[in-house]
Order: sequence, then structure tokens, then C-alpha cells
Amino acid sequence: MNRFITLQTPHGSLHGHLAFPDTPCGLILIARAHHAAEDAAISSCFAEFGCATLTMELLTAQEVQFADATQNVPRLTQRLIDILDMTRKDGDMEALPLAIFTSGDVAPAAIRAAAQRDTLVKAVACHGGLIDRAGAQALELLVAPLLMLFDADDLIGKTAYQRAASHLGGVHAMQLVEIGEDPAAPAATWFLGLFSG
Repeated sequence: MNRFITLQTPHGSLHGHLAFPDTPCGLILIARAHHAAEDAAISSCFAEFGCATLTMELLTAQEVQFADATQNVPRLTQRLIDILDMTRKDGDMEALPLAIFTSGDVAPAAIRAAAQRDTLVKAVACHGGLIDRAGAQALELLVAPLLMLFDADDLIGKTAYQRAASHLGGVHAMQLVEIGEDPAAPAATWFLGLFSG
């Protein structure tokens, strides 16, 4: 099953796509600031592991025009929270265990949203991103297990993770992504172990 999803915000519409295999083991929210070319491949990878995926853009068409829009952590966090709450009101998605997969600038917002919806989000995986920008309070409140995936040359991201690690009270791990490796694959393995646990 495939459905297009639209979520109205005071600033405009957010668009997404729900891909639903037969008897999914869980739902992965693929959170993006805006559409990316690799979204379809990431969704397909999770589908191979038996997961449903909800790929959502967190910026409206107008906001994408502004280069600094992806740096607005409070706004991206609120958008994520609205999307998380929407999944619990949707008949297709409401009963599935849920995890967040994101990358880059959305990573701090994913941490904050998961901390605020701690009974809903079962796990978080981020491919890169400066998670220390989530703030010490959100890092300390995060109970969902966190997997950070870094490209070998992402020294800035790895340094940010090391700064954040002292504030993380829950389970967290770091893993390097090899050149050409799909970061969704190790994330899917991480999620499946937590969905079945």
C-alpha cells in the first residue's frame, strides 16, 4: 500500500509518502528538511527489512527557499512532534512501533522530538548531524536508544557526538558508514532488534 500524506501547518503544507508492506514489523519515520534524491532508496531498504516507512518533508515549499531554514531546530522539532502525533491518529500507522531515521540538520530536532514523545518513539538513528545542538536537556531526557552513523571523514559530526555523549542518559552507539554503504541498512538492523525486544 502507498499513500501520499499532507499535514497542514500555520506556515503551509508538509508533504510525505507512506509505504506499507504486508504485515510490517514497525514504522520508520524518515524525517527530511526537504525531498532528497536518495529518499526512495532509503525507503526501499527499510521495506526489505519488513518495515513500513513514512517519508516526510519538514519544510514547506516557501521555507525551502531560505538557506537557514534547516537551522531552526525549534521549528523542525515542532513539525516532527506534529507528525508523530498524526501517526497515532491514523488507522494504518497507529498500532505500529515507531522509530525515527534522519540525517544532517534534522538530527538535533529528532533528538528533541523523541525526548518529548518518549513513550512513542522506540529508537532513533541519525546519519551525521550535530546532535549537541539539541541541547543538554533534550539529550538527558532521551530514553529512545540512539544510533549515530558517520561517514569516515565526518570529523565535525563525530566531535559533536562526543560532546553530546556525556549528556546522553540512555543507550547510544556510534558506527562508521563505509564508502558506498547505504546508512539505512545498519539503521534497519538496529531498529529491528529494538522492535522485537
